[in-house]
Amino acid sequence: MTASNRDQFKLNRSRKNLRRDVGRAIADFNMIEDGDLVMVCLSGGKDSYAMLDILLNLQRHAPIDFRLHAVNLDQKQPGFPEHVLPEYLQGLGVEYRILEQDTYSIVTEKVPENKTYCGLCSRLRRGILYNYADSIGADKIALGHHRDDIVETLFLNMFYGGKLKAMPPKLLSDDKRNVVIRPMAYCKESEIERYAEMMAFPIIPCNLCGSQDNLQRQAIKSMLAEWEKQNPGRIETIFRSIANVSLSQLADTSLFPFADLRAEKSARADSGQKLDVVELV
Repeated sequence: MTASNRDQFKLNRSRKNLRRDVGRAIADFNMIEDGDLVMVCLSGGKDSYAMLDILLNLQRHAPIDFRLHAVNLDQKQPGFPEHVLPEYLQGLGVEYRILEQDTYSIVTEKVPENKTYCGLCSRLRRGILYNYADSIGADKIALGHHRDDIVETLFLNMFYGGKLKAMPPKLLSDDKRNVVIRPMAYCKESEIERYAEMMAFPIIPCNLCGSQDNLQRQAIKSMLAEWEKQNPGRIETIFRSIANVSLSQLADTSLFPFADLRAEKSARADSGQKLDVVELV
C-alpha cells in the first residue's frame, strides 16, 4: 500500500467513525427530521468544520430530506480573517450567511480585568444566533460540542457551580423558540482532531478567550487528560454515566420524593419470615 493509499484509508476510517457516532446521536435523540432546516453554527474551529462536513455527507445518504444553512458570527475580533469562511463555504456550494456583530468591544469593555470573557461572550453570541435562526425559520440549531466538551462541562458545573448538569445532546431553549442539537455528542475530541488535520480545514483560532490563561475549562481539561492517561477509557465511562442516572441515589428533593419514603410493613414482615427460615436451617 502506497503512502497515498494509507493516508486515504486513514481518512476514510476516521470519517466512518465520525459518521457512525453522529448518526447514532441523531437517531437516539431524534435530532433531525424529514423536511428540517438545520442551521449549522460555524466558529472556524475543528469541531464545527467536522460537524458541517459530516452532516453534508449524511445529507447525501440519509433516508430523509433536510436542508443545511451554515452561519458564522463575525464578532469583530482584531485580526479575524474575514475571507476564510466565505471562501471555504463557497467552495462547498453550501447555503450560508456571515453575521456581523461587534460583541468583541462589548465583552472587553464589560468584563473586569483578570476575569474570563466566555460567559458574557457566549450569552451575546447565543442571543444573536437564536434570533437569526428564528428569522429564517430554522427547525434546529446545530452546535459542534463533542463528548469531551460535555464531560468537561459536567465537572465545571460540579466544581464551580455546585450543580450536577452538563450539555444535553438536544435542548429546547428557555423561550421555547429554538431546538438546539449537538450531533457530535458521541464523538471523541481525539477523533475530530485527527479528521480535521487530515482534511486540512482552514482553522481560525479564537484570539478572544483563547488568549486568556488559567481558564477553568482548561484546568478541567488537563485533569481529565491525566485521568485518561492513567486509566484509558475513563472519559467514556463518565460520559455513559450521564445517560444512566439513578435519581434515588442522589439528593435532589425536587426530582425524587425522599420525604414520602416509608417502609412497608408487609415487606418487613415477609423479610422477617424469610430470615427466620434461614436461621433455623
